[in-house]
Amino acid sequence: MDKIRVAIAGPRGRMGSEAVKMLMKDEALQFVCGVDPKYNGEDVGDVLGLGALSAPFVPDVRQALEKYRPDVLVDFTTPHVVKQNMVTAIEAGVRPVVGTTGFTPEDIEELDKLCRTYGIGAIIAPNFAIGAVLMMKFAQEAAKYMPHVEIIEQHHDQKLDAPSGTAVKTAEMIQEARQELRQGHPEEKETIEGARGGYYNGFRIHSVRLPGLVAHQEVIFGAVGQTLTIRHDSINRESFMPGVNLAIKKVMEHTGLIYGLENIMV
Repeated sequence: MDKIRVAIAGPRGRMGSEAVKMLMKDEALQFVCGVDPKYNGEDVGDVLGLGALSAPFVPDVRQALEKYRPDVLVDFTTPHVVKQNMVTAIEAGVRPVVGTTGFTPEDIEELDKLCRTYGIGAIIAPNFAIGAVLMMKFAQEAAKYMPHVEIIEQHHDQKLDAPSGTAVKTAEMIQEARQELRQGHPEEKETIEGARGGYYNGFRIHSVRLPGLVAHQEVIFGAVGQTLTIRHDSINRESFMPGVNLAIKKVMEHTGLIYGLENIMV
């Protein structure tokens, strides 16, 4: 069987460099190039200190797709460029697998339509850690029986969006399982703005940003005389790679946009 040819946008970043290492270990996948505007022609492995990979840097996505013709574009860039990268890939017949967050529901609908127009698949995963996906699924189930809930997510201080994509996805899944319920005292007042966190469907989401953190989230449920906490911690970014590997292989089998790793974990 032919190898799946993979390009990575953002291979020098924390997630992108881990993805390069993952591709090196899987004989079913072939890393063909990395996209980075600061480099042009240099070997990705040499720059990352991994040894020569015969996979060069290319300065922009369009050139990478035209010259190296990958099957899949893995994108770990930033929210302000990732949507255009996806559009460029889809129009070139290349399947995007995206870990960058910040997409609106309208973005997701637009990208799904574009995928179907071109007859290919794409995957956006707010979190690629298998344990984080299970946390979200468990939280959705718990919300059926314990509707009072708050989310606390913690990430490193260089993260650009708040709340995290994982927290938003968790909130969306909880919303599907419960009616909107405005929590807390009806006359409560914030003496410091934002103290109660962001409001979503009746409950609150709190974002913590500190150096030393990677990606952590707990979903706390409360009922009379009891609490339930569902928590997941990614200690290092290697924890995301089994999910990235799964997404690369599964995206080859689908048409349309898949939002959330839980939809391919069957």
